[in-house]
Amino acid sequence: MSTAQVIRRQRHDAQDRPFIVIWESTRACPLACRHCRAEAVPDRDPRELDTAAAQDLLRQVAAFGRPAPLFVITGGDPFQRPDLNDLVAYGREAGVRVAVSPSGTPTLTEERLRAVHAAGAAGLSLSLDGSTAEIHDAFRGVPGVYRWTLDAWDTARALGMKVQINTTVARHNLHDLPDIVRLVAEHGAMLWSAFFLVPTGRGRDLGALTPGETEDVLNFVHDVGLTVPAKTTEAHHFRRVCLQRRILAETGEDHAAVLGLGPLYRELRARAAALGLDSGERRVRRPPLDVNAGRGFVFVSHTGSVHPSGFLPLGAGNVRETPLTEIYRTSGLFTGLRDADRLGGRCGACEFRRVCGGSRSRAYGVTGDPYAEEPWCGYRPGSFPHQRELAALLAAGPSSAPIGPETP
Repeated sequence: MSTAQVIRRQRHDAQDRPFIVIWESTRACPLACRHCRAEAVPDRDPRELDTAAAQDLLRQVAAFGRPAPLFVITGGDPFQRPDLNDLVAYGREAGVRVAVSPSGTPTLTEERLRAVHAAGAAGLSLSLDGSTAEIHDAFRGVPGVYRWTLDAWDTARALGMKVQINTTVARHNLHDLPDIVRLVAEHGAMLWSAFFLVPTGRGRDLGALTPGETEDVLNFVHDVGLTVPAKTTEAHHFRRVCLQRRILAETGEDHAAVLGLGPLYRELRARAAALGLDSGERRVRRPPLDVNAGRGFVFVSHTGSVHPSGFLPLGAGNVRETPLTEIYRTSGLFTGLRDADRLGGRCGACEFRRVCGGSRSRAYGVTGDPYAEEPWCGYRPGSFPHQRELAALLAAGPSSAPIGPETP
């Protein structure tokens, strides 16, 4: 048995280069999302990287070597920048794949999507946090966002763009997740990403999930991976779940019983079955990528400050003063986060720590310590009953085969 097709590692050494660079191009956005990391505001900040500085950032990303890391332009709403298409085209000329992650606002028109596609955008990332306008628009704070998002989604697909759909998993939509997956299956997407809330920005005011609920949702995401290509964001213990489920499938055991899954899991499974989402139309699952904050992932703010994640507000330098390659490779914050032996609590004692590592962003958001144990994980190190099989699986090493762009 091998970890191939269970977990993918990055093709290049994560110590040397990131898999993905996220750039917060602006904090300007007309929405008032309840979870917003950026605490977005209506107007652009005069301290933003201007066009010349943004082009320099793209050259810094290209300096990591070919193939360059995927570069995702996010916000706020990147369509608030009049130079967006020029920057996408500049990145393409510099050898950098550029994807765009806009907000679902009236700026998300067919004309703008055609223009960004023509400029060379490699893909589009959209947020869908409810299966109905009532749920989604309430979370996003503005009426009409649901309809704008679905229209943009269909337009982008018709243009031939790769579309990733991101869903913030929080109390407001825990029971709505199967219906969201149904929309993903119907409209089509390269990837569905279940983003597990991090208590930062406005998200501090939203209720936390219990470790048991998190475990139930992670196993549900695994299940629907045979219906839609699915992954998680800020839920790195999904990689643990994938390994556990592979072993239990091969031993023929009831995963719900062995893993102690609860009533939320049973409810999500029943609703998925009622919607016809358990047909297993995909032959193989999309293996999760072994990426974490500072380990294959880097975030650049609208002012140029560099962070291991957009949800981990500890800075390691600024691209106006220090090359991104140097910050990523040598800063104490980034090198420390890439050292699994520095993890504390249960994460530090866990047999899965080198393929999981927990959400460093959530650990910091809850405890103030980026090396603390993952607050939304209830796994007790050593409690999985098939330690011999697990050790063999981990020793075999993960697959390194790439499967296209994504945001971790």
